[in-house]
Amino acid sequence: MITTLIDRVLDRLTFLDPLAEAIQSRIGGRLAAAGPPARRAKDLLNGTWLGHPLHPALTDLPLGAWSGAAALDLLSGGEATPLGRGADVLIGLGCAGGAAAAVTGIADWQDSHGLERRTGLAHGLLNTGALACFAGSFLLRLAGARRPALLLSTAGFGAAMSAGYLGGDLIFRQGAQVNRNAWVSGPRRWTAVAEEADVPEGGLVRREARGVPVLLTRRGAALSAVAAVCPHAGGPLQEGSLDAEVVTCPWHGSAFDTADGRVVHGPACVALPVYEVRVVDGKVEVRAAPTA
Repeated sequence: MITTLIDRVLDRLTFLDPLAEAIQSRIGGRLAAAGPPARRAKDLLNGTWLGHPLHPALTDLPLGAWSGAAALDLLSGGEATPLGRGADVLIGLGCAGGAAAAVTGIADWQDSHGLERRTGLAHGLLNTGALACFAGSFLLRLAGARRPALLLSTAGFGAAMSAGYLGGDLIFRQGAQVNRNAWVSGPRRWTAVAEEADVPEGGLVRREARGVPVLLTRRGAALSAVAAVCPHAGGPLQEGSLDAEVVTCPWHGSAFDTADGRVVHGPACVALPVYEVRVVDGKVEVRAAPTA
């Protein structure tokens, strides 16, 4: 099984962990020193504004361009024919897209840990190697040295495909960047979850509503109920902090408005599920918002 082989390889890459920690520490320090502008830039790179991670959307450009270049090189026999020149253009386009994908990938990887972090670093190193190979190939093509250029682009294509496999493993097997609330639906009927007195002003109270974790907050007389699990990586929001109506996840700093669930700051891209809330005879009841 390929997955078994990949697991064995990843298990042997423990030497990457100190490097990963050092890189994350350096990036984290720079982000903290830069303050709010850096956080807004990271939100942009994470895709918070898009409602979807930006990195996977950008990877299609280099992979598509480089795949097309490989096909044109094959059809042209590696010569400087019109098809070969088309391959040159696609390689240049892929390098530009690869640089953009790399920046967004680093932004996402900054908030990873454990096996996910190690796999992500291996994925990034392979992609860096692929980008370097294709950039070198592009320059050699411009200089007319097509044979060594072909060798470099072939090596780059192999590295890019290997990195793509690891990227798929990160998402589909390890669950990175998967919305942790995607399969959560609250109770359709009003369900009592707490005494009204148990939800203090400025407090974060986690309760279960028919097996679904719900976060209760209060601002004045108004009660709010949202999902208690951060969609980014599953962080326990009740252990975070609350500033006015905004709750911040203790794991990676994603912030959400408890009134409507929207993402205030990333790295999360997906809003929190919001539940209707009422008080009956001193008991707080919640239910999922009725669907049309």
